[in-house]
Amino acid sequence: MENSTLEEYYGTLSQTINALNRLGYDLDFNVKEECLVCHQISEQLSPEDFQIDKVYRFEGASDPEDQSILYAISSTKHNKKGILVNGYGIASDDQTSNIISKLRTHDNFISLHIKQNNATPQRPDNNRIIFAPKVEIDLNEMMNQLTSEASWSEKGHNSMSLFKSDKLRIVLMGFKKNEELKAHSTKGIISVQVIRGRIKFTVDGESSDVQTGQMIVLDSGITHSVIAVEESFILLTIGMGGSSD
Repeated sequence: MENSTLEEYYGTLSQTINALNRLGYDLDFNVKEECLVCHQISEQLSPEDFQIDKVYRFEGASDPEDQSILYAISSTKHNKKGILVNGYGIASDDQTSNIISKLRTHDNFISLHIKQNNATPQRPDNNRIIFAPKVEIDLNEMMNQLTSEASWSEKGHNSMSLFKSDKLRIVLMGFKKNEELKAHSTKGIISVQVIRGRIKFTVDGESSDVQTGQMIVLDSGITHSVIAVEESFILLTIGMGGSSD
């Protein structure tokens, strides 16, 4: 069961870590094969030795790679409490994700059959469902929200995660004219679909002009970049299964 004494929202990732530290969650856990390990106390916890008291998710203000998930963890058996921080976006650590997936069979694991995005400073009223057996999304509404937020006017781009699971991520991204998503690669096969506007999609120095109603599919690990030729919105879909091989 979730720990009812923990608040739903403490602020940013660093603010949440500090708040949990003050509440006694002062150990830093990491994943080692089939258990959690804390180097501060040289101790290992098997799945049956601990429970997850609370889960916090943090969505980047404008970059889909800037996302993370924090677990508040306690062990009655060892009388220890601490945190495990795992990337929950494109840069999610495979090993950590695998053990978290295994923990879903644990009796004390929090049910995540329906997930909602936690509130953030940018989106204080955020309560969108991002994973469920059925998720309905109004893209026009989401695009309007992106352009109404401070990141759009201040930085010229903005993004929002629409769906998150272990195997699939869908991110809506918006760019003002000439804004750029710098060269990077992704752990997973991606598709980039332009739903409004026109972009220049570049791979290995070769650029493709992608317009409304067109899309590009790219294998995992391939470096690419995006420039908005005009104000544009794209749907980035990430299959976390890796290469088609």
